[in-house]
Amino acid sequence: MFDPEPYHVVGYRGYGTSSRALVLGRVLQDEGIVPGDAKHSTWQNLVSTLKRIESDPLPHARVRAAFSGVNRVLLADDEGFVRHWVSLDGASMPAGWQPLELELMAQRGVQSRLATSEILVPSPLAKFGVVSDLDDTVLQSKVTSVLRAARLLLLENARTRLPFPGVAAFYRALANVSPSGGSAVQNPVFYVSSNAWNMYDVVADFLEHQRIPRGPVLLRDWDLGQSPFKNAEHKKRQIHEILDTYPALPFILVGDSAQEDPEIYCDVVRSYPGRILAIYIRDVSRQPERSRTINELAQRASDDGSSLVLAPDTIAAARHAAERGFIDPKTLGEIAAEKQ
Repeated sequence: MFDPEPYHVVGYRGYGTSSRALVLGRVLQDEGIVPGDAKHSTWQNLVSTLKRIESDPLPHARVRAAFSGVNRVLLADDEGFVRHWVSLDGASMPAGWQPLELELMAQRGVQSRLATSEILVPSPLAKFGVVSDLDDTVLQSKVTSVLRAARLLLLENARTRLPFPGVAAFYRALANVSPSGGSAVQNPVFYVSSNAWNMYDVVADFLEHQRIPRGPVLLRDWDLGQSPFKNAEHKKRQIHEILDTYPALPFILVGDSAQEDPEIYCDVVRSYPGRILAIYIRDVSRQPERSRTINELAQRASDDGSSLVLAPDTIAAARHAAERGFIDPKTLGEIAAEKQ
């Protein structure tokens, strides 16, 4: 049967250095999904979510990437994903957010389509980077309950999902940006999550709406038979790639106790001696056995030269960050006020 829905290319925020960049995107059917709105009904949200999940990719599509004077034709994989490290061939890309243009090149049965995205080159003034989980770390997702998590995923949108109190102000303090949430980020923030790439627009809109610092959002493909909320190898691979890209930059890692973040992060501490300044774990499980396990991991992190803080809320993590000089102590008032 003829499918009337056209294909389009979707750009994802990438990152890089002055000499190379990670270009991210995907070629999918254009389902005509409208941005989330607080006025949308649960039925409208469900329909939009199902459209995102159902949207079919275009395998092996040809996509032209243009940024900082570079023009390169890239080939999508069999799931329509574009993921390529592109060298600038002797040119130099300045620090900050650099515009990226992606063009789905015309081929039989497919029209040319354009999309825009960005590539982050961290500032030379950056003191550290931040790698953060999303579900139950920034975004209230209830992953400890399959039914509640599924309800939030299917029936809410970017404007009705809730952050944890104080998160936006805390992340602005870590990124060293103004309370107005400006785009000039001194310390880069990377969001690494087991959430699906199909939900990228929801995540990006949520961060923007909540004035949480922009950063590359690195999600994963949900294959049949895999848990949508657990994928340790995906997180490890993404974190290692980030740290390897910026070998001179230390990092702070932020996650939660519901998944494997404490174990993953402690492995990272051991793999990158002296690179991890601190680990902040939001305690969302509140189970004594899990707390004991994480406290044992905290001792291991300490032995390896870092620190792991199991925090009941955002302000507890922020106080530790202020004591260690990672954030300005003056921001604690804003973080506490936002928490309330």
